[in-house]
Amino acid sequence: MQTYASWFKDFGDKHHQLSQRLLKQGLNQAEIIKYFRFENMVLNEPNFCELYKTNTKCHEMTVLNCYLCACPNFRFTSHPKAIDKKLIHSNCSITSKDGAIFEHENSVHQDCSRCQIPHKEDYIKKHFSTNWKEIMKACDSSEED
Repeated sequence: MQTYASWFKDFGDKHHQLSQRLLKQGLNQAEIIKYFRFENMVLNEPNFCELYKTNTKCHEMTVLNCYLCACPNFRFTSHPKAIDKKLIHSNCSITSKDGAIFEHENSVHQDCSRCQIPHKEDYIKKHFSTNWKEIMKACDSSEED
């Protein structure tokens, strides 16, 4: 089973490689953001996400942009804290009204499936950097534990 930390590292490396390739092709910020639209990624980057192979969106929205994939407001830890006998593995730092909590046995995880914040192009423009790990640096709270 892949951990949040290993997914974060693997995805960040993959995102970096694609971003660097697009920059070498001369794409600017607006063109890079547009490139990451779901339909284009399914067509041109089918191995970037397992959902692309089945043309399945992770969020039902007209213009789904996959640039951030994960959200800068998502927090995870490799050292979960126990609260009310449940281990808290992840949460939303802004407590999005569209977010939810997924509880399984003695663990609690953030459920972002109804939240569209990081997939909107205005949000991406506001937080844009070709260094995905820089945008997402606050997500891994393991070092704070």
